[in-house]
This record gives sequence, structure tokens and C-alpha cells, in this order.
Amino acid sequence: MAIKTHKPVTPSRRSMTVTDYRVLSKVRPHKKLLVRLPSRAGRNSQGRITVRHQGGGHKKLYRLVNFGTSRLNQPARVMSLEYDPYRTAFIALIRYTDGVVSYILAPHGLTVGSEVVTAEITPLEPGNRLKIKNVPVGYQVHNVELTPGSGGKLARSAGTYAEVMAQSDGYTDLKLSSGEIRRVPWEGYASLGQVSNPEYNLTTIGKAGRSRWLGIRPTVRGSAMNPVDHPYGGGEGRQPRGTRKPKTLWGKVTGGRRTRPKRKWSNKLIIKRRR
Repeated sequence: MAIKTHKPVTPSRRSMTVTDYRVLSKVRPHKKLLVRLPSRAGRNSQGRITVRHQGGGHKKLYRLVNFGTSRLNQPARVMSLEYDPYRTAFIALIRYTDGVVSYILAPHGLTVGSEVVTAEITPLEPGNRLKIKNVPVGYQVHNVELTPGSGGKLARSAGTYAEVMAQSDGYTDLKLSSGEIRRVPWEGYASLGQVSNPEYNLTTIGKAGRSRWLGIRPTVRGSAMNPVDHPYGGGEGRQPRGTRKPKTLWGKVTGGRRTRPKRKWSNKLIIKRRR
């Protein structure tokens, strides 16, 4: 995996970098595993904007990726490695021995022609999926189930992984990419290895238009607004913030305040908070 740079033919092109996609297979996505999702542009069912700065973007089709543990003890062959416009990681098209095809998250190092399997105990190879209690301490896993049978929830973004720290009393201690150490039931399943495209965080957008391709609309600074529009607004020329703590447009404290509920049921499973 590598980051690709361009010749500096324009000022924006000079600093722009993209992921090198030469590792991917030159094939079209599997048509039966595609579905078009409606574009809501950050609006809820009433048509009101609940998430700002979303809209536009390039047309894209959603790939039906299998995050669960269906088809146990059936080996599958990797047919292709593909790009997914809805996620930062790459995906792999696999074909089971009975001819059924499916998309899975591609781990780093997976190649076309490799064999993957989901079972209670599997060989310790990237892409294989097994019960967390059977993963040795020190191994990296991804697509981890928080509750058995619910499908993978943890460590699904490009380059992420969770490290197995300990196994005891029906729980597995995992160290996440954020630094948090938390317990998950060891009867759940997890995939071995690190998620593909680990250098994604090194890409540089380079120009405003590329953000528009991704469906991100412009953001106006609060200090550039009027006092009626934002807590930071107003003043002659550039002015300091004028409030003791950073706040959102609606006056809610956005820095220096913990937002996790004190009585959330899963607090007891968090051994160490993230940094």
C-alpha cells in the first residue's frame, strides 16, 4: 500500500495525495450485492437538517457487506479486492464452496486467491473469523462483535485493529485504536488482522472541490457570523472568542466536558478510558 502523489500542475494538485489503488482488482462490483441508498443530505424524516454541511457528492451505490457470522465452517475463496465508496477500507468479494458470493471487510495483506473461513476455531491467518476466546493474547482483530450474534461493530475503519490483552471470566479485554481498553463477551466473533488501507489517514484532500465530491459542504466559521447567529459572532474586525469555553452554534459546551452518560450500562465494561 502506498500513497500516490501528482505532478504539481496546479497549486491544489501540488499538495493533493490519494491512495494507490493498483492493489485492487480491475473488475466491476457484483451487481446482486449493490443497492442505491436515498440521499438525505443530513435531513431527518421531517425534512429538517439535523447534521449540517452535508449534501451533493458523487453518485454511489452501497455494497452489501456481511459483518456477521453466517455460513459457519464453509471455506471461501477471495475472488477480488474492491473499492467501497461508503467506507475508508477496501472490501473483498468471496465465493463459498456452494457458489454463494458475499462481500467482507478486507484485512491488510489479504490477496486474491486466498482462502478464508468462519468457524469457532480457525487457523490464525488474516481474514479468518473465529470466537474471540480462541484468539491468543497479543493478536490483532477487527470487525469485533459487542454482543454475540449481533455482527461486527468495533474496528471497521481503514487501518484500525483491536489488540487482545487478556482472557478471563467469559470476557476478552481489547485495546482499541483510541487507547481505550474494554471488555467484550468472548462468545462473540472477530476477524483476524488489521483492516486494509492503513495509510488512508495520510491522504491530503488538496482542494475544496474534492470535499464536495465526498458530499461535504462548506462550513462557515462562528467568528465570521453576527452575534444573533453564533456565540462567537460580532465585534469590529477579528475578535477573541469572548466565551470561557468553546461552544456550538446552540451554546452547548463542546470542549472540556464529558458527554458519555454516567449511568450507561456498558461503563462497567470499560477498564481504561480513551486518551
